Amino acid sequence: MIARTDSSATTRRRSTSTPRAEHHEQGTEALTERFADRREAGRRLAEAVKAAALAAPVVLALPRGGVPVGFEVAKALSAPLDVLMVRKIGAPGHEEYGIGAVVDGASPQVVVDEVAARLVGAGKDYIEGVLARELDEIERRRAIYRTGKPVPLDGRTAVVVDDGIATGGTAKAALQALAKSDAARVILAVPVAAADSVQALRALCDEVICLAVPSPFYAVGMHYRDFTQTEDEEVIGLLAEARGWSDDPHGLHP
Repeated sequence: MIARTDSSATTRRRSTSTPRAEHHEQGTEALTERFADRREAGRRLAEAVKAAALAAPVVLALPRGGVPVGFEVAKALSAPLDVLMVRKIGAPGHEEYGIGAVVDGASPQVVVDEVAARLVGAGKDYIEGVLARELDEIERRRAIYRTGKPVPLDGRTAVVVDDGIATGGTAKAALQALAKSDAARVILAVPVAAADSVQALRALCDEVICLAVPSPFYAVGMHYRDFTQTEDEEVIGLLAEARGWSDDPHGLHP
């Protein structure tokens, strides 16, 4: 069953303890020194994540650019690496205008901006039709990446990783969905992000780990010397390599 989350909600995610919502920042680093590439950014981010001493972590990388970064974080933690796919639900006739998203996982979640949906005339039947297509696309992508079933998050620390955050739309949908999961904690970890986006996302997770919050912020790619697009072949290779060290007790990754 797919749970639906109203994205207009602004309350912090449910937790058995008081969420900390900490923000680790080295705010001037990326102003003078760019990351060589995503792998190097991942190694530097891994140091900060490892220092947080997270319990039973699972690294969830946002494909495709988040996978090389997440790979290095997962390697440092000896943690399972999985992809967390977010597919946009577009408005009728204007698919580029997002009114929600479906986020994959052991229990896929749907995040819908109910106000925006009403304004564009997106009713229940329309949303469910788009949802069915996007879930099929998620399964297709998982088949390409050969990930197997999503790693269960019950009682574990979900570490959401991307190569950077500009507007934060994808990360927001991912965090809103994970708030409904059985993860004990949800952490957002990125090498670089816009300050206003970090501020908005802090309320949606237990902790934000970000190496640099430069000002002014123009684009994620400006903080990398090599920001070449990550291809499917690289994603497949990194996920396969990560299965070699994963301590996933469920054995879900073939």
